[in-house]
Amino acid sequence: MNALPFILGALLVMAIAYRYYSAFLAAKVVALDDSRQTPAHTMNDGQNYYPTNKWVLFGHHFAAISGAGPLIGPVLATQFGFLPGFLWLLIGVCLGGAVHDFMILAASIRRKGKSLAEIARSEISPLASIIGSVAILIIVIIALAGLGLAVVNALRESSWGTFTIAMTIPIALFVGLWMYKIRPGKIAEASLIGVVGVFGAVFVGSYIPTSTLAEYFTLSREGIIFSIAAYGFIASVLPVWLLLCPRDYLSSYMKIGTIAALILGVVIVAPEIKMPAITEFIHGGGPIIPGKIFPFVFITIACGAISGFHALVSSGTTPKMLNKESDARMIGYGAMLMEGVVGIISLIAASSLFPADYFAINLSAEKFAQLGLTPVNLEELSREVGETIAARPGGAVSLAVGFAQIFAGIPGMKSLMSYWYHFAIMFEALFILTTIDTGTRVARFLVQEFGGRVWKPFEKTDWMPGTMISTLLVVFAWAYFIWTGSISTIWPMFGTANQLLAGVALAVATTAIINSGKVRYVWVTLVPMLFVSVTTLTAGWINITDNFWPLTANPETSAQGYVNSILTAIMMVCAVIIIVEAFRRWYKVLVNKQYAIAGQIVSATERDFSPPAYGCC
Repeated sequence: MNALPFILGALLVMAIAYRYYSAFLAAKVVALDDSRQTPAHTMNDGQNYYPTNKWVLFGHHFAAISGAGPLIGPVLATQFGFLPGFLWLLIGVCLGGAVHDFMILAASIRRKGKSLAEIARSEISPLASIIGSVAILIIVIIALAGLGLAVVNALRESSWGTFTIAMTIPIALFVGLWMYKIRPGKIAEASLIGVVGVFGAVFVGSYIPTSTLAEYFTLSREGIIFSIAAYGFIASVLPVWLLLCPRDYLSSYMKIGTIAALILGVVIVAPEIKMPAITEFIHGGGPIIPGKIFPFVFITIACGAISGFHALVSSGTTPKMLNKESDARMIGYGAMLMEGVVGIISLIAASSLFPADYFAINLSAEKFAQLGLTPVNLEELSREVGETIAARPGGAVSLAVGFAQIFAGIPGMKSLMSYWYHFAIMFEALFILTTIDTGTRVARFLVQEFGGRVWKPFEKTDWMPGTMISTLLVVFAWAYFIWTGSISTIWPMFGTANQLLAGVALAVATTAIINSGKVRYVWVTLVPMLFVSVTTLTAGWINITDNFWPLTANPETSAQGYVNSILTAIMMVCAVIIIVEAFRRWYKVLVNKQYAIAGQIVSATERDFSPPAYGCC
């Protein structure tokens, strides 16, 4: 199969979805209105609430939501074949993921930038908020562990890649100072400086492995974990304008530029999709992610199609920086479509490898030997990229090889295979780290909101002791899971957690629509909510019974088996409780018409997705 018709067809469908479906959501369901002041203006504190140029904020938001998910998930799901992943990415992002992100962002900006848990409190019930806070905190920590594990596997023992990623931090700090202090408003200048700096870091990095600096940038698995933990802590504590926003802005446009170049590369090279449309592993026994195609393709490809983690960004940092309401359509719906493109390109890159080479890279030598396959181009690929690529599980390395093959297929680029490979590794690591910095900050907000219920000063986001303590707790938690886990255990748990959160967020958005009196539009969130909830709860149950609980029989893995089983069960119970609470709220509103204003029962009146002026009895 040729990849060209698939990528062109996907771009056409997404363009139609943005032009018409997102316009319908913005005008009819949410009723965006630029005459309203956003929380960035009404609550401007110069640190977390800060009006931001829509292009800069688009960059920050896209970088924050586009972690390892749209890169690694499609690669791992390639074991089922090319077609299942392609269909789920395309349909899921247009009708599910982009709707999910946009609706939660709109709900948050109408509620002073409140988090998903706080929106659940006002729209559903206090119980939903309490349960939601616990579930969201567990889910975001597991999500950060799943995303962080990919960067650990990609950068360990790689001085070139580690140097390049390390240099993006001072570059971003300088860009932030240039953009906001040295030359305020000169975004084009800051962008040029940043892009030149990042490309320069990739070029200079090629000399690191043969220099005296190699030992300082050649880090073990544990060293990489310590490094990203330190980065996550620092990035979460610093003001958003200094590091988080400029780094995300820089990396996002680097990502968008790279994806655009990859699309162009696919058009020029027209790579052949060597992976079959459907493989034998759809019936189970998948060597990378265990399980059958249903429901595991829907949790393996989490980000890229629909992602609950995005609800934390859409109700976390982004609504606090939105300059005007109309920007929400491009940032909420548009950025998610861009992530869908990333997922499809990743799927194509992985599928362009020979199946035997794909499995040889993504499995340990022992597991690969059990398949009885013979590698085709593995030795040649290792020689061309300058590193051993066999037995590097996690998806990141196989994806980088696939990207490098596409770029190297462009006329005149063959000799630059090693540069393209390390550029792709940097590209992947940027995706992941920009989610870790934003995700850690979002989790910190959640911890502070939750702690504020016990001690009020703790919820103040500008109170430094609370910020430091909450950030330290979050970083320690996700770093622990990376330290003790592997891709075969963390990724299924991450996918389950991520999609359960998406179901919860869609339940909150559905309730907000019903509470606003616009029941005729409820299908836009209700249908994807039901689909995601059913598939993910099924996958969670299979994960516990078939994947995690059997680990408890082995003394070496028993602790991990118990922890994974218990946490998955807790997440499932929390999600079910919140969804049941949402159904109870819908019943009270739609059947009993139980609204109250000053103690008087009244019928519903249509509003514009703003918080209700009355509460449900």
